[in-house]
Amino acid sequence: MRLKTVLLVLLGLLIGATGAVLLRDHLSGAFAQQAELLAETEPSLPEADRRLVPGSREGVLLSYAPLVQEVSPAVVNVYSARRGQRRVAQSFFDQFFGRMQRPERTEQSLGSGVIVGGDGLIVTNNHVVENAEQILVALSDRREFSAELVFSDPQLDLALLKVDTRGTPLPTVPLGDSDQVEVGDIVVAIGNPFGVGQTVTSGIISAVARTGVGISDYQFFLQTDAAINPGNSGGALIGLDGQLVGVNTAIYSRSGGSNGIGFAIPVNMVRQFLSSAAAGRVIRPWLGADTQAVTRDIARSIGLDRPAGVIVRQVTPGSPADNAGLGQGDVVIAVNEEPVLDPNSLRYLTGSRGIDTPVEMTVLRDGERRSLTARLIEPPETPPRNETIISGRTILTGVRVANLSPRLASELGGGTPERGVIVTGIARGAPASRVNFVRTGDVIERVNGQDVTSVRQLTELAADTEQEAEVTFSRRGQVATCYFQAPSFFRCQS
Repeated sequence: MRLKTVLLVLLGLLIGATGAVLLRDHLSGAFAQQAELLAETEPSLPEADRRLVPGSREGVLLSYAPLVQEVSPAVVNVYSARRGQRRVAQSFFDQFFGRMQRPERTEQSLGSGVIVGGDGLIVTNNHVVENAEQILVALSDRREFSAELVFSDPQLDLALLKVDTRGTPLPTVPLGDSDQVEVGDIVVAIGNPFGVGQTVTSGIISAVARTGVGISDYQFFLQTDAAINPGNSGGALIGLDGQLVGVNTAIYSRSGGSNGIGFAIPVNMVRQFLSSAAAGRVIRPWLGADTQAVTRDIARSIGLDRPAGVIVRQVTPGSPADNAGLGQGDVVIAVNEEPVLDPNSLRYLTGSRGIDTPVEMTVLRDGERRSLTARLIEPPETPPRNETIISGRTILTGVRVANLSPRLASELGGGTPERGVIVTGIARGAPASRVNFVRTGDVIERVNGQDVTSVRQLTELAADTEQEAEVTFSRRGQVATCYFQAPSFFRCQS
C-alpha cells in the first residue's frame, strides 16, 4: 500500500514538471509571437533621421543635439573686472568732518560671446566689457584666454574682443541673414546664464521688427521666447541651419529672470559692425531723409486705407535720398521689399547695408507706387563741427556747442537732427549747471528771437545777453524757452 502511494506521488510530480515545461514553452512562443507582431506594427526610422535636425520647416523635430554639438564650441563665456571705489566712513569724527576713505573694490561682470574669426575674434555686448581692465574668455573645452578689447560701438551695444591663439584656429559660427528670419522660426540660444556654465535653450522668433525697447540707439531687435537670463548677454541666437541670426542682448523682466521676452541684435547689424571694426572707425550708411511714422490721421489725409510706412518731412540736398529722387511728402513703404514700419525700421534697413550699396525703396507718391534706388554713402561732416566753449558774462558762459552735421548726428545717436547747433557739454560751475537750463544734447534754436544756424552766430548772439536773454532750445523733440534777466531772474516754460 505504501509503495503504491509513493509511485502515485512520483507520477504526479513527473506529470506536473512536464506540464510546466509545456506551459513555459507555450508562453514563450506566445510572447515571441507578440513581440514579432509589435515589431511589425511599430514604425521604424532610419538612424540618421533619429539624430539629425531636419533642415526644412516641414520636418519633424527630433533632436537639437547635432546642432548644439556643431555650434556650441564657438560660444564662449566672458568674464570682466573693473576697479571701482566706495565711500566708507572710518569713525564719528570722519563722518562729522566729511573725511571719507575710498578703498578700491573690484566689480565683476559676466556674459557670453561668439567666435566669428578663427584667429581669435569674438563678438559680445559692449555692456559686458565696458570699462573693463581685465577680460577673460573661457571656451567650452575649458581653455581660457586673456582678451583685449579692440573695437566697440556703444550705440549698437556691440564689442569686438581678440585673444591670442598662438596660431591654433578656433571654431567659428557662420553668419546668417537676419532679413530672412520669420516669426515662428525655431531658434536656439546658447550662453552662460548666471555664470552656471554653457547652457542651451530653445524657442521661436516672436517678432522680427521690435523697436522702442530702450536698449540701444539702433532699436531694431529680434524677439524670442527662448529662455535668456543675466549672463546670456553677448551669446548666440542660432537658426536650425546652424548659422548665427542674432546676438542675445537683453530681456524684459521685472524679477531679473526670463519671462519669455528676450531681444537679440540682428546678425546683419553685427556684420555691419564687423565692417566698421575692420576700418577702425564706426561707419554708418547714410540716406539723408528726415521721416516720421504714418499715423491714422496722416494715412487718411493722403488717401491710405491704413497706416503704413514713413512720410518724408525733409530731404538733405545732395544726399543719396535726394539723388534718388525722393521728395518731401513721399511715403516710403518698403526697402528691398522689406516693409518699413517706422523711422527706426528705416534706419535699420538702410543702416544694416554697406557703404556704396544700392537700396531699392518702394515709394507712394500722389497715390502711385514708384521704385527709387539710392546708393548709400558715409554721412558727411558738413558743416565742420567747430566745437566751441562760449565765454564772457552770459547765461551761456561755459556751455560747449558744436555745429550739427550728418556725421555728428550719426555719432550722437538716433533722433539727433542733422542741422543746427547742439550742446556737447557744460563746464562745472557754469551758470547753466546751477539752474534748470540747457543740458548736453539740447539743440539751441533761437536767442533773443533770432534763429541760430551756426556756432559762430551763437557766440555773437551770446555776447549781447549779459543783462537779458531769451533762449529757445529743443530736447528730445520738446521745445522750451528760458528767460534770464540780471541779476537773478530766471524762468523757463515749454
